Amino acid sequence: MTDTSASPVRSVPDHPTVLAAMQLAGRAPSLHNTQPWRWVFDGVRLRLYRDDDRLLTSADPLGRQLVISCGAMLHHVRTVFAAKGWHTDTTRLPDARHPDYLAVIEFRPWPEPPDGVRARARAIDRRRTDRLPLLAPTGLSELLHIGRMLVTPHDLELDVLDDSARGKLAGASEHATALRRYDMEYQTELHWWAGHSGDSEGVPREALVSDAEFARVSVGRAFPSAPHSARRGDLEDNARLLVLSSPRESVITWLHTGEALSALLLECTTAGLASCPMTHITEMPSARKVIASMIAHPGIPQVVIRVGTAPEDAPETAPTPRRPLTDILTMQP
Repeated sequence: MTDTSASPVRSVPDHPTVLAAMQLAGRAPSLHNTQPWRWVFDGVRLRLYRDDDRLLTSADPLGRQLVISCGAMLHHVRTVFAAKGWHTDTTRLPDARHPDYLAVIEFRPWPEPPDGVRARARAIDRRRTDRLPLLAPTGLSELLHIGRMLVTPHDLELDVLDDSARGKLAGASEHATALRRYDMEYQTELHWWAGHSGDSEGVPREALVSDAEFARVSVGRAFPSAPHSARRGDLEDNARLLVLSSPRESVITWLHTGEALSALLLECTTAGLASCPMTHITEMPSARKVIASMIAHPGIPQVVIRVGTAPEDAPETAPTPRRPLTDILTMQP
């Protein structure tokens, strides 16, 4: 006699699903593309650990940008699993005795996630950091409306700076760059992680901009210069500057900042907009004070994001490399 009873619903994704999800989620952005995360799947739970071997001790001495990077990966992971039909119940900083242990995820079926989640998951492979001049963003009001709904659950605020603030912020960015120019430890660190091609980590040479191109983008991180070129040479940068700010400073705030940043960047991609996140400018106290004075409420600026529209004829940017999945994910039996 054939058993016609319904099969029990599996409450945990199987190994092939986990592998596929983590492969896609590994496209998350990180400081200098350091990918400073380690994941462990024990068959039931998925655990996230920070990888302090990838801490940039000069650029990021407190590990703030490292944790923001891990938060971005955490949100990418949750987004991909949601699109595959899995709700992710997440506990952040689950064990105070182990500060490298940032989060643990447990799963339950979620057969009908919102359309927005599916759209952001599809955007993961298309998202790029665009360091070149941009046209003004289209649909900014709608982006801000959706963006604020996405970041509010993380106890963060999203603001857009007035165009008149660009000069002040450009000055703060230049000041931060000048302070670092003769910092040999910082420069060594920067050149270690940027400007090399063929590696599975770091910012490849082809993703950098030339001095001429950088000069037309008033606010940005100064990387080693690419060979001379003048892409979008007739374009003045009209990107808008968005700010993610928090009411307090803590590790869990940084983790939430990364999650909110991930959601915002993917929403930009979904809306057909280009983006470039910048965490370096909020690392310098003087620049942070300047940015804080530009937002209409008390808050600690965590990330500045350039958002704009790439020209229609702009060639597609190649994806930056990622570490092999076996380097970042341990599958326990």
